[in-house]
Amino acid sequence: MGNPLFIDIHILQSVPPSNINRDDTGSPKIARFGGVTRSRVSSQAWKKATRDLFPSYLLEDEIGWRTKHVVDLISEHAAAKRPDLNGENLEDASAKALGATGIKVTDKDTGYLLFLSPKQVESLADLAIASVEGGSSIDKKAAKDVLNIKQRPTLNAIDIALFGRMVADAPDLNVDAAVQVAHAISVGRAETEFDYFTALDDRAPEDNAGAAMIETTEFTSSTLYRYADIDVLHLCENLGSAAAACRGVEAFLKAFVRSMPTGKQNSFANRTLPAAVIVELRETQPVSLVNAFEKPISTMQEKSQTERACEELVVQERAIDEAFGIAPKATFVTIASPDARALEDFPNAQVVDLNTLVSRVSEECASYLADNGYASEGQE
Repeated sequence: MGNPLFIDIHILQSVPPSNINRDDTGSPKIARFGGVTRSRVSSQAWKKATRDLFPSYLLEDEIGWRTKHVVDLISEHAAAKRPDLNGENLEDASAKALGATGIKVTDKDTGYLLFLSPKQVESLADLAIASVEGGSSIDKKAAKDVLNIKQRPTLNAIDIALFGRMVADAPDLNVDAAVQVAHAISVGRAETEFDYFTALDDRAPEDNAGAAMIETTEFTSSTLYRYADIDVLHLCENLGSAAAACRGVEAFLKAFVRSMPTGKQNSFANRTLPAAVIVELRETQPVSLVNAFEKPISTMQEKSQTERACEELVVQERAIDEAFGIAPKATFVTIASPDARALEDFPNAQVVDLNTLVSRVSEECASYLADNGYASEGQE
């Protein structure tokens, strides 16, 4: 086995007044970094926004379901395949098929969200059908193998392979995530402000000049540094297929770049796209460039935060390359703002549009996986 291959994704994105990710009090999330308060968007929020875009880039059977009602899901698929069989028997057999994997089932409910692929659901439905037809019990090994990606990785869904799965009562069915996503933070100091607003009653008497409702909502604005990395070999192992792994890389790149968490969208309409995207292929280890912003970026009269942030990213990458000797195998940059032109000087970068970037990265992944013995399609 050769060197690993990691895909580092760095994004600079300015977001206007917004509250896309709130804490338990309704305030925009924040973090302290470099001794100052930064705007923050949690990794969970951006992973959810990314996954919500997967239907635009992946086939239906490549995207998993996250639900507590797995028994209903299995029995619905079983009934659709064999409508001639008794529905109650299929439902009972579906619960037993899921239970045979080691997952606890109480009143047709797992008690927690379980992440399953369509192919895994179909396979469990087949076991339930066979049990009803033959009047036999469910084979526990066969049931467990359906969810054990070490045994049948090609049954896995791409989003499960990317983001992982935790099964508390059957840890051997866990899936270690191939993607790590950082909390996005602002490159400079961020302040939270309050929007005071009122609402009037359309049917109020003419002599009533008061508001029917008075409220405030908090918001912030910032230029965010976003970072994620993909372990390409681990993704392929999770899926058992080089082709599926490359599709996963392509889908994640497109969705992660274009996604936006939906908090308070109707109030702020803060839909923006990144000013710049940097993707690095590393054979050593993933490397975040967030320390470029430990000293908070402040706006200058002649330069925007984005422009200054791009300059600092170039400086940070050069310093890391020289100090540790871990220059990336390849670097691709997409520039979507005049203020991001400083990234043309990013070390060894090829400046391309996003579609070309995705294609080139996918080609690099396919070549790497082929060199490591993975054919274009996996076999069970």
